Amino acid sequence: MTSVVPARTETADLREVEQRVLWLATAMIDHANRVRPNSTGLKVGGHQASCASMVSIMTALYFEHLTAADRVSVKPHASPVLHAINYLLGSLDEKHLTTLREFGGVQSYPSRTKDPDPADYSTGSVGIGATAPIWGAVARRYVDTHGGGAGAGRQYSLLGDAELDEGACWEAILDPTVADLGEVVWIVDLNRQSLDRVVPNIAANRLQGMFTAAGWQVITLKYGQVLEELFARPGGAALRERIDGMSNPEYQRLLRCTPQELRARIPAGDSAIERLLSDVDDETLAVAIRNLGGHDLDALDSAFQAIDDTRPTVIFAYTIKGYGLATEGHPQNHGSLLGEDQMRQLAAQVGADLDDPWHRFADDSPAGKLCAATASRLRRRERARVKPPRLPADIGRTPSGTTTTQAALGRTLLDLTRESPEAAERIVTLAPDVSSTTNLGGWLNKVGVWSPSERVDWFADDAETILHWRERPAGQHIELGIAETNLVSLLGELGSTWSRWGQPLLPIGVVYDCFLGRALEPWSFGVYGGGQSILVGTPSGVSLAPEGGAHQSVGTPSIGLEQPGVTSYEPAFAVDTEWCLLAAMSQLGKPGGSSSYLRLSTRPVDQSLASVPADPAARERRRRQVVGGAYALRRAADPQVTLVGMGALMTETLAAADRLAEQGVDADVLCVTSPDLLFRAHRGDADRTILDQVFPADRARPMVTVLDGHPHALAFLAGINRTRSIHLGVTGFGQSGSLDDVYRHHGLDTDTIISSALDLIHR
Repeated sequence: MTSVVPARTETADLREVEQRVLWLATAMIDHANRVRPNSTGLKVGGHQASCASMVSIMTALYFEHLTAADRVSVKPHASPVLHAINYLLGSLDEKHLTTLREFGGVQSYPSRTKDPDPADYSTGSVGIGATAPIWGAVARRYVDTHGGGAGAGRQYSLLGDAELDEGACWEAILDPTVADLGEVVWIVDLNRQSLDRVVPNIAANRLQGMFTAAGWQVITLKYGQVLEELFARPGGAALRERIDGMSNPEYQRLLRCTPQELRARIPAGDSAIERLLSDVDDETLAVAIRNLGGHDLDALDSAFQAIDDTRPTVIFAYTIKGYGLATEGHPQNHGSLLGEDQMRQLAAQVGADLDDPWHRFADDSPAGKLCAATASRLRRRERARVKPPRLPADIGRTPSGTTTTQAALGRTLLDLTRESPEAAERIVTLAPDVSSTTNLGGWLNKVGVWSPSERVDWFADDAETILHWRERPAGQHIELGIAETNLVSLLGELGSTWSRWGQPLLPIGVVYDCFLGRALEPWSFGVYGGGQSILVGTPSGVSLAPEGGAHQSVGTPSIGLEQPGVTSYEPAFAVDTEWCLLAAMSQLGKPGGSSSYLRLSTRPVDQSLASVPADPAARERRRRQVVGGAYALRRAADPQVTLVGMGALMTETLAAADRLAEQGVDADVLCVTSPDLLFRAHRGDADRTILDQVFPADRARPMVTVLDGHPHALAFLAGINRTRSIHLGVTGFGQSGSLDDVYRHHGLDTDTIISSALDLIHR
């Protein structure tokens, strides 16, 4: 009988490292669940089987092909594999191996900001981490065309096959920009299992066709050398056809069979297959049925060498979930854990010791030398960080006439090109095909559209063309297709260039505010990963009256209030918008910086209502209060009620104050620009100075709050001084109609504000 095909000599050391990586990843999870004291008795969790399917792929990638210039996004459930590799390379201390999922320890999923060892991308939100290297590639190219210094290198994404169910993946794959990104490489861990089951039909051929149609190079690693050698024998073609034709569950069942059972099940009555298998010993047969391409180091090596760097590449690597573990191939092995006996069995199998689990290779051993050489090759030089440009706090403009906060965004960006050109050069704006409708047209005409190479503007000589689409490497505006997920994912990567390559950018993304919820998850994940950016939602609220309920945002003020790592603003006037935007930009591109969300409106507002102080000192005090969260727009000598407005509703709030005064009821009028910052101060997470200035206890009166969004975003204000209150806002879907009709329908009109104030006073 034929024995197992021997490994190449040069593969033996790599195989030893592979086995140690498998052991360390499995042992980290074992220690967290079985060894470490657990007073609650609750399962700590971890994914030994999901790690095992990735070990060969990651070993081949890191120890043979990766360079210091490359970046890798590791699938969430394989984080212990990343930590095991980092440990062998000397970039993770042994003390951390016992802290997986412990408070303050190694994170459940790779994290750029929280893990003690290097992680190029934060992953965990399915589909978002997978696509991040695409946007990382775009961000690197942008930096390189604006001064250089970002270098080169491939952007790898290691993802599970089930992750391709996520729409975020296909939105990214199909964006026209992506077909030119030759440095992007996706490696799909095709283990054909999800959390609960063996997936009946992965339809790998269909997936491969979809990638091919999108312009990607497709490499498929289905079988390893042992199986390929059997296929080359008499009866081998029939064996290949038999295995190819199996459903995923039938194939998976074979992994749980003895050699005798395999001889009975595989042929399915085919005498040619029976004769072939009769000449194969039990050990080889057991190895062969598990010999998939994603676990064959030589096949992986060939695949990596075949990557075409002129277009994006996807490698479909067939693997087995739980490969090498006692739970190998079990349909419910996703979260299963090896017992102590099974861990000792694994230790004997890979040459480890359960009682001394963290043993490294000897420095002078072949495997130890391989680890040292890899660590040296992957060591990245420290990059000097360029300081973010100085930004003015106040450009000095005092808008007059009637305008919108949305228009003020474009105006401020243009003003910066004159007042602070160094800062303006660092600005990059993004929009999903809404540049002209969000007032970015003037900015776009000024700075141009970014493209890795110059493209002809065929409408440059058309006198009737107002928006000039000049695409060139020096451009500062990026427009993607109608996919907010792509836009905010790129926004997060552009907001990370200060930490990746030492080059700070000031990225500003503009989306329709009603689609903020769609964009929120990837943007939030970008913020979690250290990306610092500004997201502008406009036009907002039911003030977009004729557009109807589908385009009228309701809950976005609450999102801004609740989103970690973000400061939200909703200015009422053009000058407030300028000050808030400049304050937000000053927090970008540096350690300890943060992101911001601005909610803007297309409602024209009389700018004289802002009553901007003419005295420079008083103006500066107003500016500080605007960026601090609120200011008093009017103070009555002896107020009976406090009216608090925000954003587009300041017009109705002021009108209500005027009419109340005609009835002998004086009101303080307060303008909130950031309920987010006020809540932090009220909660004790920030300085209370702004509350003491704008909401002093000696002026506490019954309060009416009003905003173009859900009323609970301002409801907490009544708790500052424990005043009686009524909170007006939007609690239902919008309606099409005139502004007056829509405001009246939602109880945001001047009459309702007045009625609410009188109810409080006379209660």
